Amino acid sequence: MSQLWLIVPAAGQGRRMGAALPKQYLDIAGRPVLAHTLARLHAAFPDAALRLCLDADDAHFSPEWVPFADWERVPGGRERADSVTNALASLEGVAADDDLVLVHDVARPCVALDDLRRLRAVLETSPGGGLLAAPVADTMKRADADGHVVHTVSREGLWHAMTPQGATYRVLCRAFAHARDTRVALTDEASALEALGLAPRLVPGRRDNLKITHPEDLSLATRLLSEAAWDAPLSDEICS
Repeated sequence: MSQLWLIVPAAGQGRRMGAALPKQYLDIAGRPVLAHTLARLHAAFPDAALRLCLDADDAHFSPEWVPFADWERVPGGRERADSVTNALASLEGVAADDDLVLVHDVARPCVALDDLRRLRAVLETSPGGGLLAAPVADTMKRADADGHVVHTVSREGLWHAMTPQGATYRVLCRAFAHARDTRVALTDEASALEALGLAPRLVPGRRDNLKITHPEDLSLATRLLSEAAWDAPLSDEICS
């Protein structure tokens, strides 16, 4: 099995939370969100190497929250894609072309360990990369500029993209370079792979792999992480 590299962009300001701190430093049971997220990644991948993307002026971060033996702090960028680009550049001459790189949102502390391990196993044989995702279950509506329904959108074939997302180091570098050269706006790593003409693999994951974006998300994440049986693997029926 190839070396695994984890990239965690954590330079965002989390303005939608309306909090005094960036969301990665908000408290869950006495520890910041960032610490919970890194702990879950380490529990699944203890031998992985980490590149943590932080704002140059970040005064809140403490190295004691990082459980990985092999890790480096990388300058964060203005956008998520900029942070990931910096992290990929830091691996030049260090990572092998076929090493797997996974990028995970710092604001997703509830990702299940079983999903993380399953994603890695799938991506070891997926040349186009892939991501954790969940099929859309709700009725989808298309709105106009005034907030009125224009029509109902079929949810068939629609998925909620989550993280981690990734591919081999060589493929991910090619995808980001292509997006930069063609000025493709990237929303995530999968969009970079798609712009390169690849078809990333959708790996079904738990729906409670939520991204802390709004105040109510923090309360839900706190409840999830406090439930002892929450991280038990789901059946294939529930995941599909």
